[in-house]
Amino acid sequence: MSDAKPLEAQVSIVGAGPVGILLAILLGQRGHQVVLVDRWLSIYDRPRAVTMDAEVARILATFGIDCDTDPAFENHKELYYWKNAKLEDLQIVDWESLAPSGWHVTYWFNQPELETRLMSIAQSLETVNVLRGWQAINLENGPDMVILDLRQTPEVLGAAGETRSVRSQYVVGADGANSFVRDALGMPMIDKGYFFDWLILDMIPDAGYEMSPAQWQLCDPRRPTTLVPGGPGRRRWEFMVLPNENVLEMAKPEVAWQLLEPWGLNPQNAKLERSAVYKFQARWAEKWRSGRCMIAGDAAHLMPPFAGEGMCAGLRDAVALGWRLGAVLDGTLADTVLDSYESERKPHAKHYIEFSQQLGDIICIVDPEKAAERDRIMMEDLAARNHQAITGDHVKLGSGIWCEATAGAGEISAQGIVEYQGQTDRFDQAVGQGWFILALNANGHDLLTEPQFEVFTHLGGRILSIGAVGAGCDVLDIEGFYAGWMAELVAKYIIIRPDFYVAASAETAAELSACFNQLMLSLPFTALDPTPRRKSL
Repeated sequence: MSDAKPLEAQVSIVGAGPVGILLAILLGQRGHQVVLVDRWLSIYDRPRAVTMDAEVARILATFGIDCDTDPAFENHKELYYWKNAKLEDLQIVDWESLAPSGWHVTYWFNQPELETRLMSIAQSLETVNVLRGWQAINLENGPDMVILDLRQTPEVLGAAGETRSVRSQYVVGADGANSFVRDALGMPMIDKGYFFDWLILDMIPDAGYEMSPAQWQLCDPRRPTTLVPGGPGRRRWEFMVLPNENVLEMAKPEVAWQLLEPWGLNPQNAKLERSAVYKFQARWAEKWRSGRCMIAGDAAHLMPPFAGEGMCAGLRDAVALGWRLGAVLDGTLADTVLDSYESERKPHAKHYIEFSQQLGDIICIVDPEKAAERDRIMMEDLAARNHQAITGDHVKLGSGIWCEATAGAGEISAQGIVEYQGQTDRFDQAVGQGWFILALNANGHDLLTEPQFEVFTHLGGRILSIGAVGAGCDVLDIEGFYAGWMAELVAKYIIIRPDFYVAASAETAAELSACFNQLMLSLPFTALDPTPRRKSL
């Protein structure tokens, strides 16, 4: 290795894609020293992910990126249609409504633009050190620190590139499907053996080109096809590679233009930004943590794109790691809290992997008879629902820091418009993020005993009453949203975590106290010794 003095950091993050950058921001904003390493000198300038859900929009809003008004994002406020070869509706999905979390169900974007925005935020933070053109070549996962050896990327700077090392308290591998960190830690993958080849075409049509509907799935056994936006001014076509076709031949531009001809696109009225064949996979790592090292994003899980949740799942990983690592580095919690990162996030990601597989099994039918039977079943189901669009499901976290017996716990919290200290906005923007106890039309300040309050204050928690205008509450429920949400949960009190997930709900103060004690007992405090106090809670 080089004789240069090793760099020092609290957290080293390998991989500067959206997941790694987001985690660097979350930790850097708390003042923690972060080294963000990426093998490439610049952001990859071609589209990859093009869609994200309401939860990701909520996350981005905490950095001042408003997906409803920002020109880098779009929502078509349209339904999502599945159609058969005759263009008859097979399924209709509600992609036009607001999700309970306060943002639209689906947004479209250009990934290079998103990464550029996020990287700009990361580089503005004094405690974040970005190292581009360096690849990890060795990892020593010690009991007190992790030593990460780096070498200048040969493909970029030549085989004789310099070497250096980084000493940090923790390392996170957000370095993609072929993760060095995962392999160095010996973390095997569970492979579902789900492989389909699809040709991905990213297009920039001339101004005025329109597609109606804007987002739909063609379930034609002759060539299953996905037609969706690719962010403002862009569109994406995805064509299944048929069993008898050559993958290398399919990736040629002339094939792309042949496939696009029926859709009215040609080299004279559109730019082919990218043509690539992807092998859709369904895999996840058996372990997400080893000592002082964790993995996240594609390093931890890979899913087919049919549910549009691949990048979204990775960004959830970053947020889940962000508040835990932040509390560990603050000295608030012991690092055993990191065990709950895997226990919560892996089942959640696995749900979307399996859901994506199920969608793919329906879409990727190329046998005409099987396709006809599929069409019949789906059309009968749609007719039985009077052609009403379906909505997304409520996916719970795996076991962890939340009370599984309470309504809504383990799910993303709902969010409405509120007024707080003279500011009217969505709750996150008006009030902020962190640990909250929300008390509906009640004086929340008398809910906790003195020792309970001490523990919650140590977490940085806030207790807020919420209610209608004129009720004298801390937070005004402008549209009655929270009253409706909590009525559905049959709850008067809600505990919300820093990642926006509901930790517990309760109908009475006594139930809240019991839930609070359960949650605090699951958190390994350090600076505050809550053990004797917990016994008296």
